[in-house]
Amino acid sequence: MDLFIDTANLDDIREISRWGILRGATTNPTLLSRESGDYNMILQEICGLVGGPVSAEVLADDAEGMVAEAEQLAGLHDSIVIKLPTTAEGLQAAGELKRRQIKTNVTLVFSANQALMAATAGATYVSPFVGRLDDIGHDSGEILADIVDIFSVNKISTKVIAASIRHPLHVTQAALLGCDIATIPPQVFRKMLKHPLTDIGIKLFKQDWEKKQKKQTEKQALDVGL
Repeated sequence: MDLFIDTANLDDIREISRWGILRGATTNPTLLSRESGDYNMILQEICGLVGGPVSAEVLADDAEGMVAEAEQLAGLHDSIVIKLPTTAEGLQAAGELKRRQIKTNVTLVFSANQALMAATAGATYVSPFVGRLDDIGHDSGEILADIVDIFSVNKISTKVIAASIRHPLHVTQAALLGCDIATIPPQVFRKMLKHPLTDIGIKLFKQDWEKKQKKQTEKQALDVGL
């Protein structure tokens, strides 16, 4: 399963890209609105940092407007993928953009049927929102499993991005269920990396090494004295 980063913050992307684990990124209007500067330039810089697909979302409500926005966004960088909502207009736009060979990520997916329709319309990616499903008491794991199974049984090439990740267990769940990608906020990446036993182990290794070095130094001093 590939790991994408879900943010538009360049400092966070620079930090985590240095770990060597990022294969792409996702943004949305909310994430971009939190950053200062020209949004197009931010998207272009993100593309350079992650070296993989970068989702940028349209704001239009109608298919014609979505396609027009998509053309402009796709012109920013070869890695740009157009994020479209799971609506009738969004599905129509997905089909038109596929004909224009522009990749799409149909987002705000909350059911297997929505994912199936998006894939049939021509979406390159679909993004089920696991965190928001859990928020309203639905079993996000069950819905993810249904989407992955449907795509597998029907040999659908559309890739599944587990989105709205809230904690490391969501990432584990997505990987176990066979999702192609999980798009993860920076704070969740940091939680995934950290473990108290790792920190304790590093501390103990250093202490043991320092003790060994001290004993060797003391022995050398005694040998010189003799």
